[in-house]
Order: sequence, then C-alpha cells, then structure tokens
Amino acid sequence: MSLLNRLKKNLKKHGKWSRKSNLDCWRLYDRDIPEYPYIIDLYGEYAVVWLRLEKIDYEEKRQGYIEELYSALDTLGFPENKRFIKQRKIQKVDEKYLKEAEENYTLVVKEGELSFEVNLSDYLDTGLFLDHRPWRQSFLERNFHEKRALNLFCYTGSLSVALAKANAQVTSVDLSPKYLQWAKRNFALNHLDERRHHWHEGDCLAYLRDLPTNSFDLIVIDPPSFSTSKKFRGSFDVQRDHPFLLKEALRIIKDNGEIYFSTNLRSFKIDPSFSQFIETSHKTIPSDFHDKKIHHSYFFHSKASE
Repeated sequence: MSLLNRLKKNLKKHGKWSRKSNLDCWRLYDRDIPEYPYIIDLYGEYAVVWLRLEKIDYEEKRQGYIEELYSALDTLGFPENKRFIKQRKIQKVDEKYLKEAEENYTLVVKEGELSFEVNLSDYLDTGLFLDHRPWRQSFLERNFHEKRALNLFCYTGSLSVALAKANAQVTSVDLSPKYLQWAKRNFALNHLDERRHHWHEGDCLAYLRDLPTNSFDLIVIDPPSFSTSKKFRGSFDVQRDHPFLLKEALRIIKDNGEIYFSTNLRSFKIDPSFSQFIETSHKTIPSDFHDKKIHHSYFFHSKASE
C-alpha cells in the first residue's frame, strides 16, 4: 500500500470519529508502514510531521520517501504552509523542553469539552500529549468534589485541567515557570479559576520529599524519561528514579486514594517491589495510535485502613 493510500484510509477511518468526538487534534499516521517511519498529527487544518533523524534518512532512496510524504500531504490538503516539520533523534536529554524556533505559532484546539493552547512551531512537542487523551477523558467522567489532586511534572497542565473540570482541587508542580504560565492559560481557556488551585515551581522530587503523609486523594506522575537542569543537581532518569517517586507517592496518598503513573521510556521496567501497581497500558493508549508501546501506564488504589 502506498503512503498516500494509507493516509487516505486513516483519514476516512478516524476523520468521522474525530468529528463526532469533537476532536481537533489526533494522530493520522503512526509509522504504520515500516518504509515510512514518520508520525503525523493533525491540529485542526494543520499537520505536524515528525521525521526520524538517523543516518539512513539521508540516503538517496529515503529522501525520495520524504518527497513522497510531502506530496501525499499536499494531496490531502496540507500544503507547505499548513504543516510543521519536526525531527526526532535519540537524545540524552529530554528535548521537549528545548526551544527550536521563535515563530510562536499558537492556536486553541478542542478535545471534547476541553480546550488547549498549542504551539506548533517552537518546540519539539506542541504542548499537548495526545497519548494521554484517555486519561483526560476518564477524569472528566468522574466527580472529584472535595478531593485533593497532585499533578507532578505537570508540563502545560492538560491533566490538571481535566482534574479541575472534574471538581478536584489541583496542585500542579513543574520546574519551568514558562510551562506553569501556559498551564494557567489552559485553565482560563476552560473557565477555571486558577486562584482556587495551587501552583509550585520547582524540583518535583524535592517537593514530593517535603510533603506530609496522607496529603492527597489522587496523584498523577508523568515524568520525562531523562532530564537535566541548572535548577537541580545531577539528572533525572525515570528508570533509576521511579522507585523514589512511587515510594513517596505511596507515603502521601490518602486512604482510598488513587495513583496514576506513566512513562514514555520504551524499555521501562517497573521495580518488582511495586507489584501493587497494576499496568494499564492496554487501556490508556488511544485508538488512533498505531504504536501500542507509546507509553507504559500503571494504576494504584489504596485501601481504607482497617
């Protein structure tokens, strides 16, 4: 099957579903065909394309594949001025926090009843992780009235928005003041009063360590795979450091509380000592994602004390 035919098939298959679900942003193509290892996400009338940046992609034959990709997008109504090209490569730092451009091409997209600001031009990621759509939708189906929720590594706060819309009082923690401001704009877009919630700029591990026991009813932890920063010593490695995160989360969770943990590290293995965390990856990967290993997710529910 040619790339164009696959894109047409996916557009027909998911297009009707996305319109019915009021989704402006969804994954059109997810490395479906091995010869075309690209990712294409749609944001309204725009396409965001991720190319794999490896030596093989510079071979003459591979360049032809990229030209075929652009031609197919032209045919589908995403010409050069309607698409944004990103390049992913194996990296030692989490590049989603590194700026690539200064175009500031932002727009507001709908995800069901939620609205989010995305930046299509300036970063490796857009500000909205599409693979966490099932989490956001599941939170919206709940009522967390009088529940305290903690969102660690909150990024632009999309999960915090969903929790707040479900009536939780949310504490959002991130190292970046820029992303906390972005999160607050997302709160405003969803008619949420940021003053009724809590915000903390700083190292998530240090913040977690200082919390008193039994602090929250619900905890969401979606850390980067690896990161370094001038704001804290050393580095963060999710494989190495997740036992600390989960141990502290168990300490601060209230009776009958819930912990949600996710990581995009493909090789991730949860520490055997946390067998009480149930893997839920098969439930939390969206239907429009061909890659069923895009993340690993886990869930823990604390029992009420005897």
